[in-house]
Amino acid sequence: MQVLGRHRGLYILLGAIGLSVGTLVYLLDRDPEHIYFIYKHGIDFSLYHALPNLFGPLGNSLPTFIHVFSFILLTAAIISCGKRGHLVICLCWVFVDLLFELGQKFKTWSVMMIPDWFSTIPYLENSRNYFLYGSFDLNDIGSIILGAILAYILLLTTTKEEWTCRK
Repeated sequence: MQVLGRHRGLYILLGAIGLSVGTLVYLLDRDPEHIYFIYKHGIDFSLYHALPNLFGPLGNSLPTFIHVFSFILLTAAIISCGKRGHLVICLCWVFVDLLFELGQKFKTWSVMMIPDWFSTIPYLENSRNYFLYGSFDLNDIGSIILGAILAYILLLTTTKEEWTCRK
C-alpha cells in the first residue's frame, strides 16, 4: 500500500470541498422534511424556505456526482497503488453508487436485502426508507459515471507512479 505524499492533501481538500457543496445542495434546495439528518434530529437548519432554489436543475443530480467524485479522491488519499489502484478505487465507488441508484429502481428487492437489525442502528435504520421513497433517475447514473471519470482523470494527471505499487 502506498500513501500519496504530495497530492494526498489536494485529494482530501477537493473531496472535502465536494462534500461541503453536496451538503449545501441539501440545505439550500431540498425540502427539510425529506432530509434524514434534519427531520431525524429535529433541528431545522435548512434554508430551503428562505432562499430561492440556487442550484436549479443541476441540484437534482449534483449530489450523486459529488458523492462518487469526493469519495474516490478521499479513498485515493488514504490508500492507493498508483494508476492501477486509482482504477480499482474508481470502479469500486462506481459499483457502490450504481448499486444504490439501482436499488431505488428495484425497491422491493432492495428492501428484502436489508437485515432487520439495521433498524436498531442509528442512521442505518433509515435504509429501508432510502430505497422505498428514493427515486431512480437516469441522470443520476450519468452523474455517477461522469464523477468517476473526472476523478480518475484528476488522479491520473497527478500521479507519476506506473501501474504497479512497486517503485
